[in-house]
Amino acid sequence: MSLRFAHLLKFVFTIALCLSLFGCQPTQSSNVIRLTLWQGVNPPPNRDVLQKLVDRFNKTHPNIQVESLYVGQGDQQMPKILAAVVGNAPPDMLWYAPMITGQLVELDALRSINDLLATSAVKSELDPALLNTMQYEGKIWSIPFGTNNVGIYYRPSLFKAAGVKELPKTWAEFRQLAKQLTRDTNNDGKADQHGMLLPLGKGEWTVFTWLPFMFSGGGDFNNQQAIPEKFIDTIRQKSPNTDIAQLQVGTASLNVNIVNPGAIAALQFWRDLMQDGSAILSQPERGYELDGFLAGKVAMQLSGPWTLGQLQATKVDFGVLPIPAGTQPGTSIGGENLFLFKSTPEREKAAFKFAEFVMSEEFQTEWAIGTGYLPTNLKSRESQAYKAFRAKQPAVDVFLGQAQFGRSRPIFPGYNRISDNLGRAIETVLLDRATPEEALKASQQRLDLIFN
Repeated sequence: MSLRFAHLLKFVFTIALCLSLFGCQPTQSSNVIRLTLWQGVNPPPNRDVLQKLVDRFNKTHPNIQVESLYVGQGDQQMPKILAAVVGNAPPDMLWYAPMITGQLVELDALRSINDLLATSAVKSELDPALLNTMQYEGKIWSIPFGTNNVGIYYRPSLFKAAGVKELPKTWAEFRQLAKQLTRDTNNDGKADQHGMLLPLGKGEWTVFTWLPFMFSGGGDFNNQQAIPEKFIDTIRQKSPNTDIAQLQVGTASLNVNIVNPGAIAALQFWRDLMQDGSAILSQPERGYELDGFLAGKVAMQLSGPWTLGQLQATKVDFGVLPIPAGTQPGTSIGGENLFLFKSTPEREKAAFKFAEFVMSEEFQTEWAIGTGYLPTNLKSRESQAYKAFRAKQPAVDVFLGQAQFGRSRPIFPGYNRISDNLGRAIETVLLDRATPEEALKASQQRLDLIFN
């Protein structure tokens, strides 16, 4: 490198640094509060919907300007979030699944919003069923951004071509259907269309889309008697203000039992689909991609209402069917919450202004129609605009209908360990490296070492 070029690089760097510092200066001297929102909204069209809403908020709140930054999918975000918290440089707000709550509370990173929400006019419009995703250890740490659950998307045209006349309601019916939809369409002796795409990987997406089958098979995360009944009276006598329900949640993470009949049955069901040759695996940690579904290479794929907007834009035919029942109906309740990180009182109040906008009927209606997420605002669900949307898109009613059977993932600090080990077990079985019971027992042993 020439000396002249080195001096030029140094000059450009110096100018860029000065401009950067100067660009930050108005924030210090003006009344404008600039906030950062980290999010992992996917697919990309949904990010466009979010940006339009953020722009609207910024236009109507000239003294508060929110910058929305896509920082990757959930598994990609976690290291960034923890590094930012430990480095004392977190964003002002975070869009993330509520299972992270306990971990961030332990790190003393979040601003509890009990006081702010108590005086908010929007509070009464929130779906009370979502309170359990907001609350941990007796305090509220987030507000629901959107809610959803897992269903099975299917291609009606492929069903018709295969002679399918009825949608499956049970695991046995689904297995038979997947076989019927697996076909050699080009007569080369090999199946080029498969009944089902299963997500390969040990990340949260795989776990989240497998859990409906564990719940449907009657499985659970933990032993139900985390605190023996004989000790509860003693606890109440010695500490009358103790919240027993919250204590049960906190100690449940120490009594995780993933080697249960429901979990074994759910893993065996997925294994059966693979051994039948009627299911194929996604690319590692890419189970949410729809390429094969859109191309007609797979007839069914697990996803949620957030995919509706993307599919509508493609003009491809699709429908949604509920998760088939093992021993009972079931699905995973999902969605992301909005968290406020600790900063200054002024910035926290400004961030809550944006949170109120997110909770509003206006935001939730447009967000739901644009992305397919189910509204968290009760008025939004009854609005004329949303009712018209439901009339045009009957798949929404499938997700709304099965929500009553849904269960949320726990939000105690140890959930990430449980998810990681469940993911390992699922991946091991899908790759045919162990039986369901062997894989779950190996994961259980690791969890026992962690929690006990």
